[in-house]
Amino acid sequence: MSAAAPSAPVAGSTRPGGPARLRRFGAAPSRVTATVVLVLVGLVFAVPLLALVQFTFRQGTDGSLTGAHYAALADPVNRATYQPVFDGLGASLVIAVITVAIILLVLLPAQLITALRYPRLRRLLEFVCIVPITVPAVVLVVGFVPVYQVVSRIAGSGAWTLAFAIGIVSLPFAFRPIAAAITATDLTTLSEAARSLGASWWTVTWRVLLPNLRRGVLAACFLAITVVLGEYTLASFLSRTTFQTALVLVQQTDPYVAAIFSLGALLFGFVLLVAIGRIGRRRTRAGRSRTKESA
Repeated sequence: MSAAAPSAPVAGSTRPGGPARLRRFGAAPSRVTATVVLVLVGLVFAVPLLALVQFTFRQGTDGSLTGAHYAALADPVNRATYQPVFDGLGASLVIAVITVAIILLVLLPAQLITALRYPRLRRLLEFVCIVPITVPAVVLVVGFVPVYQVVSRIAGSGAWTLAFAIGIVSLPFAFRPIAAAITATDLTTLSEAARSLGASWWTVTWRVLLPNLRRGVLAACFLAITVVLGEYTLASFLSRTTFQTALVLVQQTDPYVAAIFSLGALLFGFVLLVAIGRIGRRRTRAGRSRTKESA
């Protein structure tokens, strides 16, 4: 009786003397194809930015370049002209601080309580937080107008009150990073282990849960800041002075300086995105080092 022939290795099985081969579905793009796609996508984003940079140095319509537009920002003579931009930027920063506080004090506890105590309500909370992104901003303003008539009588008509509306608009952008961090972390096991050792709920939240959710929380805060700096529709229709409305006002008298501030806002948002990636990479490296030490 002849011996049975060895079976052919199945994709996804462990090879003798080597690591397991992962099962792949479909045809993966080649290195050349991936490079071409990345270059094309990069050009789509880079060409407008480079055009904006070139516009900030342009002198009139003759095509010559100059740095006088940047020097004009420090000229005291132009202080009254550019003051609305600085006032709007200060108002936007105040709104950003309040919006981040709303995320940390309202959205984050709601997601933690839902994940630990009421997991069946997770879908409902997700639906409520995602709804604002499905509604056009103009439609939201129509609903906010009668609300802000009451808010203006109670809390005044300062720009900081816009944080309540922008806090709702930023919910979809802040919900996802925190939800992804919660999904990747076994909060129930961590909290029960800490409670069994005698830790209070405050200690569990501050020293156990939040350190594991740090990347998601920071990403949510950074995205909320970028939403605040880029929001124009709500501020315009609700008659509030913010960074974007001030840029539109200054653009009517000096489009070059408005382009400079717009470029600065874009670079600031890019720095925030890079910071999110750096924080996540550092967190991953720290986890790998701890795993190696324990092994």
